Amino acid sequence: MTTEQLDISIKNSKNILLVSHINPDGDTLGSMCGMFHLIKDNYKKKADMVIVSKLPSVYEFLPDVDKAKFIDDVDLSREYDLVINLDVASIDRCENAKILFDKAKQTVNIDHHETNNSYAGVNIIQPYASATGEILFEIAKDLKWNISKESAICLYVAILTDTGGFRFSNTSQKTMQYAGELLSYGVEPSDVFQKCYESQSKDMVLFQSYCVNKAKFCDDDKIAYTVVYKKDLEKFNYNGDDFTDGLTEKLRAIKTTQVAFVVKELNATTSKVSMRSRGKDIAKVCSSFGGGGHKLAAGAVIKADVETSVKMILDELRK
Repeated sequence: MTTEQLDISIKNSKNILLVSHINPDGDTLGSMCGMFHLIKDNYKKKADMVIVSKLPSVYEFLPDVDKAKFIDDVDLSREYDLVINLDVASIDRCENAKILFDKAKQTVNIDHHETNNSYAGVNIIQPYASATGEILFEIAKDLKWNISKESAICLYVAILTDTGGFRFSNTSQKTMQYAGELLSYGVEPSDVFQKCYESQSKDMVLFQSYCVNKAKFCDDDKIAYTVVYKKDLEKFNYNGDDFTDGLTEKLRAIKTTQVAFVVKELNATTSKVSMRSRGKDIAKVCSSFGGGGHKLAAGAVIKADVETSVKMILDELRK
């Protein structure tokens, strides 16, 4: 896949839609808003943006993220010339936006998950990139796009958050080079870091402390996990933000931990697992439940209650 195909697709499209994934993180939102600005600045076109679940308040500072529509407010009968999915590892991860994706004249899939099966008409997949934002910056450089301060902030947020503040093993020399180059466009790293990592609510901090305190350990402390019930969230005044964001990393930070996971109760028969590893390929583990992700960071939704889900996960890990 050449970036020229993306360039031609944008040039030939009158109406464009940018799609982020469910339970949006900094990479999908930063990439979506970054692409919004790159298209506006280089093609003089206005793209629509869609968010398929609640926008985490921590990312409300992203330039023009307030222009994005929630899926419930979008006309699903509309036919777009071009739909671009950003950081959407599998087509079901964009929920009802899949309807718009399927009806579009042209589709593009830009992503860095190794489990992505290239489901679009045009696919730009780089599994070794730290973030989709890193891929977008490379595309912008390749096509010699103008990069505004706004688009630079968005792409920097995408890279910063998907590398855990440049702490995760997906951080490469290229990652650091690109992050450094983005600073030349006006990004203030301390300001962005503070907004992404030092703006949590009191309730979220206390909630995570509670979850760590009730964590369980097994297999000589090589596996650490905690369970989040809906009643736990209600106890700490859950406001719709992802209170579990970063919780798995806290458990993985324990010296003996090889694999850490959080199982969150969605309802009585459905659970969501977020998993992190120091070396084991947990993408394979999560793919056995219909999920996926990266070798050291993956997740899945399991059609079972939390207790059953924990047992299933432990059984799969021990295989």
